[in-house]
Amino acid sequence: MALRKLIAGNWKMNGSLGALAELDGIAASAEANPGVDVAICPPFTLIAPAVQRQPGLAIGGQDCHHAVKGAHTGCISGDLLREAGATLAIVGHSERRTDQHETDAEVRAKAEAAIAAGLVAIVCVGETEAERDAGSALAVVEGQLAGSVPPLGTGETLVVAYEPVWAIGTGRTPSVADVAEMHAAIRAKLNGLLGGEGAKVRILYGGSVKPDNARELLAVADVDGALVGGASLTAALFVPIIEGGAAVG
Repeated sequence: MALRKLIAGNWKMNGSLGALAELDGIAASAEANPGVDVAICPPFTLIAPAVQRQPGLAIGGQDCHHAVKGAHTGCISGDLLREAGATLAIVGHSERRTDQHETDAEVRAKAEAAIAAGLVAIVCVGETEAERDAGSALAVVEGQLAGSVPPLGTGETLVVAYEPVWAIGTGRTPSVADVAEMHAAIRAKLNGLLGGEGAKVRILYGGSVKPDNARELLAVADVDGALVGGASLTAALFVPIIEGGAAVG
């Protein structure tokens, strides 16, 4: 089943009010390439002004707490994200799994909270270099999926992003064959976890996606888009990735 491509940018802890000018070119490319979906996930403080500047561009958050409200200093709920204008939320990114020690159970709870708030949850999975070198990459990712994917997730509410930890921000990427093998395994696991909905969930590739490798990666079977880090910070780098998705979509 050919799914509509999603090209999503994760600004991480980067950006400023001035940097939102980059959204103008990104939004223009999204409009010029209607065959793909485009989203940007800036820092929380920039969500509302990003929506105000480009109301036609999908804007998301980079995390979502599992609780609706309460004494959770420094956290943000799905309802708060929605109120700010977000339509998506990234959960379980490897940087949070590592730095904030998030478990699969916590990631699932966050994804369920995001979906309950009316957001699309982008659930991230991926192996470390040591795990790949040990030959356990597939088992690790399948385990993360089993523990992190909401059992009631659908193609409308859930996206999975595969990001090999060792490729994020390093300039290294797996071979096309490795990406194809992993995405096929993820699809099979989603089918097992979600039944018929598993075929409808988009699987994004992330990890040093750049203009010069995007088209090749996005042409791989079951690569239904990209989660882009550094290259999403400027229209000059992000637009060619959007165009690459449109070309193979």
